[in-house]
Amino acid sequence: MELILALDLKGGLVVHGREGKRASYRPLTWGLAPSAEPHAYVSTLKPRFLYIADLDGIEGGRPQDDAVRRCASLVERCYLDRGCRTPAECDEIADVTPVVGTETAAASIDGLAGYRGGYLSVDVRDGRVIPWGMDPVAVLERAAAMSFEGCIVLNIAAVGTQTGLSRERLARMRAAYTGRLLYGGGIAGTDDIALLADAGFDGAIVATAVHRGAIPLVWLQRGCPC
Repeated sequence: MELILALDLKGGLVVHGREGKRASYRPLTWGLAPSAEPHAYVSTLKPRFLYIADLDGIEGGRPQDDAVRRCASLVERCYLDRGCRTPAECDEIADVTPVVGTETAAASIDGLAGYRGGYLSVDVRDGRVIPWGMDPVAVLERAAAMSFEGCIVLNIAAVGTQTGLSRERLARMRAAYTGRLLYGGGIAGTDDIALLADAGFDGAIVATAVHRGAIPLVWLQRGCPC
């Protein structure tokens, strides 16, 4: 199972995401991060795999493509959500794996049919997929017939909280989608990593638990639990 370091990018800096309340995000300069400058941050932590949420792009501002390219050059694989609103926007940066977030990609689930490749991020808040209010399981079932390489279940409201995971909900989501499936948001520590692995997930996106010592940094550097 892949272990992927999450990087929230806002205003040219790495910020600490919590509960999806973006107005309150502040530069991440604590824990293992001596600098919130993106290239320095990634250079210091040395993850094998990286997931970048370009919050400026997601919120309708100018995407931070130069910073993304510099960070992506340091890792084996970089997943990038830059707030794509059309399929063409997902192809503007080479050598990254584009992430199509339900938050921005389409007015309805039917609008996802035009996307080809990349990963679908099923963005969840209060148990429902934003902005459509659907059950995540129903979205994953529909996604199984689409042209994505895989899916990410991103529990936005749990980001940065280390609240832990539900075995039952993980099992339902895994059963709904047979392709590659990643999970992010609320992962508390190594027990949750084991829970995701047991449920059959292919990867976990983490940050807070790493900075607080609940998940070993070496796991991120190797890209898998070890």
